[in-house]
Amino acid sequence: MSDLNIILPSKLSIISEVGTKGVYEIDGLYPGYGHTLGNSLRRIILSSLAGCAITSLKIDGAAHEFSVLDGVKEDVITILLHLKQVRFRLFTDEPQTVRISIKGPKTVTASDIEATGQVEVLNKELHIAEVTGKVNFAIEMVIEKGLGFVSKDVHQKNKTEVGMIAVDAIFTPIRRVSYEVENMRVGDKTNHNRLRMTIETDGTLTPREALEQAIVIMVEQLQAIVGYTISSKSNPSEVSSIEAKTSSTEEKGAGDGNEFTDTLKTRIDTLDLSTRTLNALTGANIRTIGGIARKKKEDLLEIEGIGDKGIQEIKKILGNYGITLK
Repeated sequence: MSDLNIILPSKLSIISEVGTKGVYEIDGLYPGYGHTLGNSLRRIILSSLAGCAITSLKIDGAAHEFSVLDGVKEDVITILLHLKQVRFRLFTDEPQTVRISIKGPKTVTASDIEATGQVEVLNKELHIAEVTGKVNFAIEMVIEKGLGFVSKDVHQKNKTEVGMIAVDAIFTPIRRVSYEVENMRVGDKTNHNRLRMTIETDGTLTPREALEQAIVIMVEQLQAIVGYTISSKSNPSEVSSIEAKTSSTEEKGAGDGNEFTDTLKTRIDTLDLSTRTLNALTGANIRTIGGIARKKKEDLLEIEGIGDKGIQEIKKILGNYGITLK
C-alpha cells in the first residue's frame, strides 16, 4: 500500500547572509511543493511587504516637475529621480514631513535631510543635487508607508495643496528575490524538493525578516479559511477536524458557523494570557486562537517558554471559547 502521508519539510536553513543579501534553503519538500511554495513566497515578498517612500514634495522655486532652478546644476526631474533612491526607515504609521534647507554653493546629499525622531535616513551618502550659486535650496517632502508601487496619479487625488508635486512611490523594501528548486533524496525516493531562495533588500529590513514576514502573511491568509466546512463528495462521512469543531459548536447553541470562524481568527494578543506565554506563542508564529487549536499539547511543550503551567493557562483560555487542543 502506498504511503498516504505527506512529509513535512525541514526547518529553514541559512546558507549565507552578507549585508542586505541572504540565501536560504528548505529541504525535504514533497514532490512539486518546491515550486508551489517558492513562487508563492516570491510573489508575497515582492508585493506585500510594507516599506516607506516619498509620496509628494515641494521645491522652492519649482511650480512643477519640469521646472529648472536657478543656481542648481540638475533640473527638477533629475532631482526627483535622485530623491526616489533615498531609503527611509519610518518608526510610525503616520505620514511624516522632512526637509532640506541649505544655502549654496554646496553638494547636497541625503545627509542634509532634516529628519524627525520618527524618520531615519539610511543611505546618507546619496547625491541629490549640486547647488552652484549663492542661492537657497529648500525641499519639503512627505514620507508615507505603503505596499508595492503606487503611481503619482493616486497621490494627486488625495493632495490638493498648491505647489506640491506628487511622485511615483516604490514602497517595496525588496531589490531582488529569486528561487531555485532541485531534487533531493528522502529515504528511498529521489524526487523530493529542495527550495533555495535568494533575497536582497534595500536595508530597511534584513533578508531573513523579509522571508519570515512573507511566511507569516501566507499562513495568516490560509488561517483565514480555517473554520469553513470542508466536505468530501466521495465520502461524506469523512469530515475534517475543523468541520467537526464547527458542528460541535453549533450543537452547543452557537447557531452560526461564522461566529466560530470569527473566534478562530481572534488574535492571541487580545486574550488574557501572561506575558511569558504570549511572547512564547508569538515567537513560534502562533498569532490566533485557530493557530493554537491546531496544535497538540506535545507540540506546544516543544515551544521554548511553554511549560505545564503555560499549557493549563492555554487550555483555560480555549475552554472559555468552547475549544480544546487538537
